[in-house]
Amino acid sequence: MAVDTSKNKAEHEAVLNRRQALGAMLATAATTAVACTPEAERTPPNVQKDPLMNANTSQARMPVVFVPHGGGPWPFVDLGDFLDKREFGVLAGYLRDLPKQLPLTPKALLVISAHWEAHVPTVMTNPNPPILYDYYGFPPESYRITWPAPGSPELAARVRTLLDAAGIATAEDSQRGFDHGTFIPLKLTFPEANVPTIQLSLQTGLDPARHLAIGRALAPLRDEGVLIVGSGMSYHNLREFRHPNAKTVSEVFDGWLRDAATAEAGKRDAELMQWANAPSGRRAHPREEHLLPLMVIAGAAGTDRGRITYNDTFGGVRLSAVHYGA
Repeated sequence: MAVDTSKNKAEHEAVLNRRQALGAMLATAATTAVACTPEAERTPPNVQKDPLMNANTSQARMPVVFVPHGGGPWPFVDLGDFLDKREFGVLAGYLRDLPKQLPLTPKALLVISAHWEAHVPTVMTNPNPPILYDYYGFPPESYRITWPAPGSPELAARVRTLLDAAGIATAEDSQRGFDHGTFIPLKLTFPEANVPTIQLSLQTGLDPARHLAIGRALAPLRDEGVLIVGSGMSYHNLREFRHPNAKTVSEVFDGWLRDAATAEAGKRDAELMQWANAPSGRRAHPREEHLLPLMVIAGAAGTDRGRITYNDTFGGVRLSAVHYGA
């Protein structure tokens, strides 16, 4: 049977023309879709979006804060006459009002608590951290306190990346829960427990220069919507807590600390590295784990000048909180 080649050729050209037209339509649609898509949503499919970044992180830089976390479960159980009601109210009020001093709601919280030390700086990676009741001898209700803030494996990974880039070895802990240096004060500050939160440990050896360096490495988080919180105490000598001289010792050291923490950056860091030589330094801190979170905060502060945002007595001793930045 003869084949009509002219007819086949015409049909073939018609198919090609239809395919070309369809391709042009798809290309036009794709171009239009990209043009109408917000810039933030145009991430190439092989590039992962940074979960810590959002539209408002470029508008304000987070401050960094050093806060006193008080003693045990103090705001949430009846401790009788152990604490003066006025002192109790002043510290609790400061912690509750802290969000008013922030330029925006934090996207996440990174807490350096005095109650966790590890061989290298270690981050918690549990997406649903438990509560670690690391206090003893309190009423039964003290061990039923909850603060179910979510964790943030993404923030934990970012912290490790920043520290690794600074030459600081790191580790992670998938089982660690919130200790009372975190869940007690932050239950007052963020009672809805809806801000992703992780902890970063101190490094054993408690070297001030090392912790200042850790803070410097973490400073970029401030531009990513992360609030860095140092949770400790500007006085921590439990053996002399009720001693008649404790108030005087705490006030002498606290006076030095306020001057040092609010000095210009170079002098501030130099003074903090020599804290043990400060007046009443070792009387106020026989062991410095409750002071070291301030070193991390000062390192992350960069050139920002500090300001004292809380200064009062708690349990009869003088305590301070320090904020750096807006």
